[in-house]
Amino acid sequence: MIQTVEAIIDETGNVQLLEIVRLKEARRALVTILEEEPSTKISETALLSEQALAEDWTRPEEDEAWSHLQPAR
Repeated sequence: MIQTVEAIIDETGNVQLLEIVRLKEARRALVTILEEEPSTKISETALLSEQALAEDWTRPEEDEAWSHLQPAR
């Protein structure tokens, strides 16, 4: 499966992924350098919806609904 992950590459070439990536084994990757600088501005919509979404996400029904995507413990 091809997956796209946002990252920031600093001036020295260090790559920082902006989300966690879990793979079963090592994979090749391609890096596309964009002309734009990374956005440091946090979306106002994200900030305003965070509290309401947090209430939904912490319900036991949500855990059960998404449990099939969680690794076995």
